[in-house]
Amino acid sequence: MPLVTKDTLTGDPIVSFNFEIQFGTLTGYFTEVSGLGSEHEVTEHKIVGRGGDKEAVRKIPGRLKWGDITLKRGVTANMDIWQWRKMIEDGKIGDARINGSILMYDNAGVLVAQWDVVDAWPSKLTGPSLNTESSAVGVEELTIVHEGISRVK
Repeated sequence: MPLVTKDTLTGDPIVSFNFEIQFGTLTGYFTEVSGLGSEHEVTEHKIVGRGGDKEAVRKIPGRLKWGDITLKRGVTANMDIWQWRKMIEDGKIGDARINGSILMYDNAGVLVAQWDVVDAWPSKLTGPSLNTESSAVGVEELTIVHEGISRVK
């Protein structure tokens, strides 16, 4: 697969505000998603040439790990993320693990990118900061851990 395509050179970048979350019964409008990606730990392997005259450090990929996904949304009457998190609090992790997708659309509403997530479960849930002197929307934040993510589109 070529790294440079016609779209890379001439296509417009996709705006990031038009997306959808599909994780089981998780619904609602989310204002932010972050943490889509993976990385390898880097292992350094030191080598010495014959006679000890040449030294080099070779960097090789170690263990693969995926970043935590963070979802943010304004507080509503919808309790789905709180119920999902409660499953973990009650020790029902097998029931809480679900596969899901994050979908990104262009301005015309056409699907242009999709990330599939495997065996996701909520590791952290934070409610809004409340302040009588503020008129900002209350935001709840959900951190999801998982066993893998891949961009399929």
